[in-house]
Amino acid sequence: MKKKLLKEITPLTNSDCFTIFSRTKTAFDFPLHYHEEFEINLIINAKGAKRIIGDHVGEIDNLELVIVGPNLPHCWLTHNCKNNIISEITIQFHKDLIDEKFLRRNQLFFMKEMFEKAKQGILFSNFTTSHVQKRIVDLANKQGFLSVLELMSILHVLSTSNDMQLLSGAAFSKNNQSYNSRRVEKVTEYLNQHFEKAISLANVANLANMTEVSFSRFFKRHTGNSFIDHLIEIRLGHASRLLIDTHLPINQIAFNCGFNNMSNFNRIFKKKKGCTPKEFREDYSSINRVFI
Repeated sequence: MKKKLLKEITPLTNSDCFTIFSRTKTAFDFPLHYHEEFEINLIINAKGAKRIIGDHVGEIDNLELVIVGPNLPHCWLTHNCKNNIISEITIQFHKDLIDEKFLRRNQLFFMKEMFEKAKQGILFSNFTTSHVQKRIVDLANKQGFLSVLELMSILHVLSTSNDMQLLSGAAFSKNNQSYNSRRVEKVTEYLNQHFEKAISLANVANLANMTEVSFSRFFKRHTGNSFIDHLIEIRLGHASRLLIDTHLPINQIAFNCGFNNMSNFNRIFKKKKGCTPKEFREDYSSINRVFI
């Protein structure tokens, strides 16, 4: 019998702009799932619960605000949470709620960027969460056009936050980011196609028709990461997916994803993910899924 992710059919209809659920619960029991809609999740008083988003696994604090993009697997587990009065507010809205042409307007630049980043899942800081918490709670009491305006305003505030943390790896989430540079996108496409091979700085600098020093500065300016960190992120994303979706031995997965040294793979994986590859696989194996 095979375990499969649950595709949630949300109650959001084509006639609705968004839907909001406000509930009090004693535990998290909904299985790992995905859906086509964006989701904002505000969780209060669940310190110690576990957050699973894409290939990210983390323990949450008393205040949690996350936005999850379309088709990104996610769930929260009770884990070490001892509180039995947990508040959760979930907002779901269509991925085409705002027309793509409209999103390209200058005034919506930050919102468009946030929606792109949400494909990997975004965690907001306690400062940002506290700033919008009451507005999200009160949104359930608003009706009609005013409720839509308020949601747009909340999205704008979140999009201009300077303390977003991306959760899932870009490679795992299949998030093809745009870097406004054909050279960077050409190199990134090459890395995604050849990540399992030995790739040097000289290789990619040559591909971009630049010197190694110039390329290093250029690449970091456009992506925020060094070339080697970007390559490691891509390799870890593919490794995480293989750990979840296959029964391949971990050393085989490491080799298939360009890591030729197991101790190095374990060290890098733990540094980036907070757990070893074995622990990561066990975490995912223990998640409640749907049996088919």
